[in-house]
Amino acid sequence: MTKPDLIRLEIEKVYGQISPFELKDQLISLAEDSRQKGTHTLLDAGRGNPNWTAAAPREAFFTFGLFAVEETRKVWNQGDLAGMPRHDGIAERFYGYAQNHADAPGMDLLRKMIDYGIQTKGFNPDDWVYELADGIIGDNYPLPDRMLVHVEKIVKDYLTQELYSLNPQTPHLDYDIFAVEGATAAMCYIFDSLIANNLLAKKDSIAVMVPVFTPYLEIPHLPRYDFKIVPINASEVTSDGTHTWQYPESEIEKLKDPEIKALFIVNPSNPPSVAMRPETVEHIRLIVNKHNPDLMIISDDVYGTFVDNYHSLTASLPFNTIGVYSFSKFFGVTGWRLGVITLQQKNVFDHLLKKLPEKLQLKAKKRYESLSTHPGDIRFLDRVVADSRQVALKHTSGLSTPQQVQMAFFALFTLLDKDNRYKELTKQICRHRQKLLFDSLGLDLRPDPYDAAYYTEFDLLEWATHYYGDDFAKYLHEQYKPIDILVRLAEESSIVLLNGGGFHGPEWSIRISLANLKDEDYSHIGQALHRILEMYIDNWKNSAPMPKN
Repeated sequence: MTKPDLIRLEIEKVYGQISPFELKDQLISLAEDSRQKGTHTLLDAGRGNPNWTAAAPREAFFTFGLFAVEETRKVWNQGDLAGMPRHDGIAERFYGYAQNHADAPGMDLLRKMIDYGIQTKGFNPDDWVYELADGIIGDNYPLPDRMLVHVEKIVKDYLTQELYSLNPQTPHLDYDIFAVEGATAAMCYIFDSLIANNLLAKKDSIAVMVPVFTPYLEIPHLPRYDFKIVPINASEVTSDGTHTWQYPESEIEKLKDPEIKALFIVNPSNPPSVAMRPETVEHIRLIVNKHNPDLMIISDDVYGTFVDNYHSLTASLPFNTIGVYSFSKFFGVTGWRLGVITLQQKNVFDHLLKKLPEKLQLKAKKRYESLSTHPGDIRFLDRVVADSRQVALKHTSGLSTPQQVQMAFFALFTLLDKDNRYKELTKQICRHRQKLLFDSLGLDLRPDPYDAAYYTEFDLLEWATHYYGDDFAKYLHEQYKPIDILVRLAEESSIVLLNGGGFHGPEWSIRISLANLKDEDYSHIGQALHRILEMYIDNWKNSAPMPKN
């Protein structure tokens, strides 16, 4: 057997048993072998890492870093060794530095960022600039450990504008933020603290809105959690059988069951990156208020900035919802690991902690007794902070301060971009690539105001039925396996896509990231996919019995 044959057999063997992201590695091996033998380039559209970066806030960040290093040398300058930034007068020294280095990359934006803190937020100038300078140097543990004081206020402005309010002028929600190492860390911390605080227990029922990012399906099945998953399926279709990737009312009605303790949602979804309709959000709100008031909701809004007028479930149900957000996709910053957990000061999590049986409350008090003489009064979000470092190391918890400063600079960049030029550009990139893909497939692209176009999920059986009827769809289902098209794309064209079934989507669907390749690559993917689809059609036609005279 050849190496590709062995890889193909292994892929078919493990399909449906391992994560799509682990399967992708094997598809890459097959695609790489094909690339070496041919002339085509390996195209990996299986990963959500965007191929753009936000340059302007990075320029401001590194220029400010040079100012901060100069500040350390003013305190102590002994060759390679320097001191720590000095607080008093640092704002005046910054403006002097900015005047003397007016041509430095990002300096104009940097000045506006500092001005925003002083003029718009009313920060004490020295306190504000010192927090950023000391933070970017990274010479102290994060203090407060949950998030730096001024940075939290800046990030709160950003989140309120982009996710939690349709109108930036409306009153802000009264929520706190915990800065974490990306949305993946947020997921781990939240799951752990829900278990540690007995808000969830093994065998509890949790609802997950699907399709969804696979860890939300895999983590609950780990022995530590062992939750029962109730899927809320985005199974709505149009009159012609096309997926809308919205949730029928009958699926949302499942949330009336009080046995469902928590709801996990990625909104817009991943895949197919479609935001819930406002009517669905309202339906959930009414069900929670009338039938399941203690429902704990975890809403991951990482793709929200790619949808026009996006409004998070966190804003509609602030008492019940803990928010998760990552800066990674919008700013092209996956390597920095920048994420946040947000929670309203009055929330269902703290409410449920007070309702726990006395035995379980005493258990929690024992866990946190080293942190306070009144451990029972520690809020859930502060417990998440402590749990992130196994409680005993809480004094070292928190996202590194240089990461927090970079997060603040991304937030300030967006707050100052009044015309949303950067935001519109990122949306245009994704939508243009989506059109190139569909054009090369010869398919019409249905207008959808809720489509983030960060991914697309293509259901082969839906396509087969819609364009060629039930007989062809039946033939495809009986003669081929869902993995076949992914293997053929890797083997014949060095193209790597992911199986949508691994995200609890339709078994015959495939996920295509529209963010991480060049524009023209999506035309190539569409053409390669079209060739395989045409092959299926030809094989079906040749297999069909000749019509009788």
